[in-house]
Amino acid sequence: MSGNTFGHTFTVTNFGESHGPAIGCIIDGCPPGMALCEADIQHDLDRRRPGTSKFVTQRNEPDQVKILSGVYEGKTTGTPIALLIENTDQRSKDYGNILETFRPGHADYAYYQKYGLRDPRGGGRSSARLTAPMVAAGAVAKKWLKEKYGTEFRGCMTQIGELPIAFEGWEHVPNNPFFAPIADVSALEDYMEALRKAHDSCGAKIRVCATKVPVGLGEPLFDKMDADIAYAMMGINAVKGVEIGAGFASVAQRGTVHGDSLTPQGFASNNAGGVLGGITTGQDLEVSIAIKPTSSILTPRDSIDIDGKPTQVVTKGRHDPCVGIRATPIAEAMLALVVMDHALRHRAQNADVRTSLAPIAGNL
Repeated sequence: MSGNTFGHTFTVTNFGESHGPAIGCIIDGCPPGMALCEADIQHDLDRRRPGTSKFVTQRNEPDQVKILSGVYEGKTTGTPIALLIENTDQRSKDYGNILETFRPGHADYAYYQKYGLRDPRGGGRSSARLTAPMVAAGAVAKKWLKEKYGTEFRGCMTQIGELPIAFEGWEHVPNNPFFAPIADVSALEDYMEALRKAHDSCGAKIRVCATKVPVGLGEPLFDKMDADIAYAMMGINAVKGVEIGAGFASVAQRGTVHGDSLTPQGFASNNAGGVLGGITTGQDLEVSIAIKPTSSILTPRDSIDIDGKPTQVVTKGRHDPCVGIRATPIAEAMLALVVMDHALRHRAQNADVRTSLAPIAGNL
């Protein structure tokens, strides 16, 4: 199986399965000399981990990260950093009834046709559990970027199912299990409770942004910053759409509106989402992702078995009724990994570039 490594200069190789003994990653390319300990990584893992509210899967994984290599006397050495997260709360028996059937909307059928076999326990390699190592790696990238450039990453949920969520303020995001930027989440709680009783699932829309991003990151053709962001976000389980800046709303905009005017004081708007010609402008990176409804539900669904015979599938076990509820720290991490990779590439080739024009402010 190929395709398990992300990045070019700052690389992350992901390993493990949902119900295996452990999951983890190996980070290569992290600069030496940065102070790093498990606590620097654990905070983001705690934000993503399951079992934190009644609205997510009740699989109770502590997700305690262990640094196995790449750190000596509290500082990165420049050698590969190995991170390990043990699986402790697997219930593989819950998946016995889907061993020879395919869940509609899940990766079961595609995996079986590609590899000739599949691990049905929790989705195996296709499980969203494999996003935990990426969140851990993203925490390392976040720390370096914050210390080097002051770059910060944050995200929130802007829609769940049919319910749009108006933005009230970032201060509300850490205070509710939805990562919603609103003070009162009672309508979201009622919606999720009704969904649970209906044995159904829903999708979500997540917004993630990065501030104080250096100007000049990204390449002009195949390794554009926005192209790599889209690539990274589509690598998150259940993501079916990505928007940069104004995104699909750009279709209805006129050129006189969409083009972000430049002034000596800064950009007048940010429809471009912080990227022009594949290269960062110094504005905030603005990204939104669309997440599909969870495929594993209790409602019977028409399908076939491995012999091609019709059957109905009911997925038991512990599943997220909305994968998007825990997706915010995942999207932040993937955005951080893209920025980190491009920052190191830029430093290698363009660190000495100077122009007569000082960078203007990212946002007015």
